[in-house]
Amino acid sequence: MPEGPELHLASHFVNEACSELVFGGCVEKSPVSRNPEVPFESSAYHISALARGKELRLTLSPLPGAQPPRGPLALVFRFGMTGSFQLVPSDALPPHAHLRFYTAPPGPRLALCFVDIRRFGRWDLGGKWQPGRGPCVLLEYEQFRENVLRNLADKAFDRPICEALLDQRFFNGIGNYLRAEILYRLRIPPFEKARTVLEALQQRRPSPELTLSQKIRAKLQNPDLLELCHSVPKEVVQLGGSWTLGAQRGTPEWEHGSLEKGGCGHKTLQPHQQQYPAGGKSRKKKSKGAQRGSEDQVENPPSPNKAPSRTRRARRGLPEQTAAQQPEGTSLQRDPEAPCVPEKGKRRRQPATSGRRRPQKIKAATPSLEPEETSAS
Repeated sequence: MPEGPELHLASHFVNEACSELVFGGCVEKSPVSRNPEVPFESSAYHISALARGKELRLTLSPLPGAQPPRGPLALVFRFGMTGSFQLVPSDALPPHAHLRFYTAPPGPRLALCFVDIRRFGRWDLGGKWQPGRGPCVLLEYEQFRENVLRNLADKAFDRPICEALLDQRFFNGIGNYLRAEILYRLRIPPFEKARTVLEALQQRRPSPELTLSQKIRAKLQNPDLLELCHSVPKEVVQLGGSWTLGAQRGTPEWEHGSLEKGGCGHKTLQPHQQQYPAGGKSRKKKSKGAQRGSEDQVENPPSPNKAPSRTRRARRGLPEQTAAQQPEGTSLQRDPEAPCVPEKGKRRRQPATSGRRRPQKIKAATPSLEPEETSAS
């Protein structure tokens, strides 16, 4: 999301890109935008920009002799989540270009576009900064510091410091990634009461015995929270914006409304590209077919036969042939004279009264028991 440094860089871009250009004609607004129409028309005018906190003021200044004669017009923009300015050929407008300023002939016709994919950005006519916003943390540091320390009795500082840092009445230009960086550098717990953190700064006074260079060095080595609210945005501006802390990319992530670029210029991984720690395993659920296939590959020895003793006696009377040697399709269960062995996984309870079946049927159905007893004797 564009914050103070990004608005500051956007104003630099407009001033540098449009300094030699002459614009002309009407200002076009996208029909889907809910922002107000811009009633401005001139045959020749310049465009300049100035940023303050999270706002940017665009000034349209007619040149001498331009028709119709009129005064300058100022617009104040708030970028929302994805707002930005782009200078493109007029026949290749980017999607979601909700406000367009065209250059005057001769020469190739260009368009300065306010692009906002999510349409959270706003512009107001008149050029006045939004009332209630405090001094800019970048350009008005002394006023910003004084405004915070003078108003510590305000109920806004009853909240945690992580919430107070987003209050634009006192921290105009600070947003999510800036407050996270500031609190991390100072090792301040984010839910510490804001007044508790800031009251200590009122008594902080440099020693009068220190020279000017020593005072500057002490501030650089041990900055307080309000000083970091000024210096961290300056670092971001020097590095080229929050989208490229490596200072190598010239296109911000919010310019295209894309989340593919990370905060350090790296691409974030898509769900199918997520990496896992070394030696770790993916917790992705396997399909039932894959689970069965993996189970089939593991050779588990069959569980030992726990058939009743009656079955073992019946097996002794059979020809000497193990279960593994029997031809396919034959088993003891198919022998009409052998008792049934319960199938695996479907163990049945034995009758509670006795472990035998009816005596008269057992004697008639198992003639092989008599030779066994004879041989045993």
